[in-house]
Amino acid sequence: MNIRLDNVQGFSKDGMDAAMKSFGAVSQSVQAIAAETADFSKKSFEQGAEVLEKLLAVKSVEKAVELQSDYLKSSYEAFIAQSNRMSELYAELAKEIYKPFEGLAGKLPTSPFMGQASR
Repeated sequence: MNIRLDNVQGFSKDGMDAAMKSFGAVSQSVQAIAAETADFSKKSFEQGAEVLEKLLAVKSVEKAVELQSDYLKSSYEAFIAQSNRMSELYAELAKEIYKPFEGLAGKLPTSPFMGQASR
């Protein structure tokens, strides 16, 4: 019984260690995601303000439509690129969360109560 209890305690300790490593990975990944999001938001705001200034200075409707079309195209392309980048970051986050737990399944202890007669 004592050996089995030690196995369970060891597995619990390994699980806690894996959880702490996973938490550290989550923390770092979330910080990277937040920084990436803030950077993209800042760039988008600056580009929008720049286009607005240019729109206020145009003299013709045709030029305004052209400017707006160019802005729409560049915004769409930037959004797609950012979406791909965020997908990569979230995929990496999932890998980092799982990594500390990879070896635990093989270490699962047998039940500490196996072999005892039921009362």
